[in-house]
Amino acid sequence: MSSVTLSADSTIGLIAGWGRFPISVAQKLRAQGHDVVCVAIRGHASTELESICTDTFWSGVGRFGAHVRFFRRHGVSDVTMAGKLFKHEILYSGSLLWRHRPDWTCLKTFGPSLLGRQRDARDDSLLMSVIRTYDQHDMTVRSATELVPELLVTDGVWTHRDVTVAQRHDIDVGWKVAKAMGGLDVGQAVAVKDGTVIAVEAIEGTDACVERAGLLCRRGGWTLVKVSKPKQDMRFDVPTIGTQTVQNVANAGGRAIVVEADRTILLNADATIALADRLGVAIVAMNQASADSAGVTSTLQAA
Repeated sequence: MSSVTLSADSTIGLIAGWGRFPISVAQKLRAQGHDVVCVAIRGHASTELESICTDTFWSGVGRFGAHVRFFRRHGVSDVTMAGKLFKHEILYSGSLLWRHRPDWTCLKTFGPSLLGRQRDARDDSLLMSVIRTYDQHDMTVRSATELVPELLVTDGVWTHRDVTVAQRHDIDVGWKVAKAMGGLDVGQAVAVKDGTVIAVEAIEGTDACVERAGLLCRRGGWTLVKVSKPKQDMRFDVPTIGTQTVQNVANAGGRAIVVEADRTILLNADATIALADRLGVAIVAMNQASADSAGVTSTLQAA
């Protein structure tokens, strides 16, 4: 992933969803000298953003026209998205229109996907509609990892503990399944033990997948494999791990987290690695070449 050079005095628009990722992006952009104006999705984003960003506009996910106008008032030409924007309870609560009161711009953007005969509420479809709308308003949506590439984890063993021979077999199985699931836009993480897939991430997210793995594998020792989609758009839904992932895996009896190098965001790297070492959880990043050389093959890479 190559980085992009922006004018030092440019103002970056941040659409902030759930989790620590938007906070890390805002902090690093401010450290680069940029003003950051943030559309914080109510019920998702952290209030911590208010102390980091130049201006913060709290809004429902359906007030898309207001988001665009907020960025235009600040002279924004480059926008980035960070954090999950469409949690499953928003789309399947049974009261989408009443609870989120979408404005006209939102209806034009998402109407074909959510209200048409052939509905398509996948994250990729919805977020591509967002990108097209911003483009129509002369704003470029950029990948957060393009703006702050240091967020991406590189190839290697990041903890004192490495994976075992048995776990490498589980990685082989998990890598194939996770790539296949990503190709179908189902999820990007799987939990594996003794060559058996215990849990697969779907709309509920990685944390729920991890919790389910712990319930189904009481003796523990399983491995979490989390990869990018075969045709991953790095502007959104990039695989991410951090301290919460490590703590949840350890609580559920997992002993290794394997991610795809150069395609996965590692939040609060020092704290995350220190916690993993303390809890006895291995963190390993592999790219396709290192996976192949380690005996981890993914024949479904191009699925």
